[in-house]
Amino acid sequence: MKREKAIYRQRNRRSLRVRNRLRRDSIRPRLSVFRSHKHLYAQVIDDQQGHTLAAASTADKEIRQKTTYGGNLQAAQLVGETVAKRALKAGVKQVAFDRREYKYHGRVAALADAARDAGLDLGAKKEIPVKEEPKAKKKATAKKEKTPAKKDKATPKKEKESTKKKKATPKKEKGSTKKKKAGDKKNKK
Repeated sequence: MKREKAIYRQRNRRSLRVRNRLRRDSIRPRLSVFRSHKHLYAQVIDDQQGHTLAAASTADKEIRQKTTYGGNLQAAQLVGETVAKRALKAGVKQVAFDRREYKYHGRVAALADAARDAGLDLGAKKEIPVKEEPKAKKKATAKKEKTPAKKDKATPKKEKESTKKKKATPKKEKGSTKKKKAGDKKNKK
């Protein structure tokens, strides 16, 4: 149950973050995606007028004839291509991608990439940075020569040791450090 709540909270935060970014930054129509287990829906919406400009889904007859199942990557690519063609036909060239609470991964990413490849401008595709292998450290060929430590000739070692002060430690009494045991007869009253 805790895991389900955590996932719900993550999706809710992601949804709010994406929605606020779209409202704040974009003046373009948005390409909104809805994903279910069996189907995938996409529509281009003009929020200023409140109209849907183009739509496509795996429930459409055209796409159903081309694929057997609507919940896989192949179907997502077909929906992306179809919605891009319909949007271009309606005169929309640039859109903002609204992925809602979904991660940009799997079917959602396949739909966006297919729409981008069909000619719809969703913005630049984010490239995943390639990690470079760490370079091998070069060993120094010339070793540093050890220089002998300078000795103070005026004071020999014995005199240095005697000048150090020793700390006086107080002696503890033997009887006070012993712990009283519960089983001792002397401790019982």
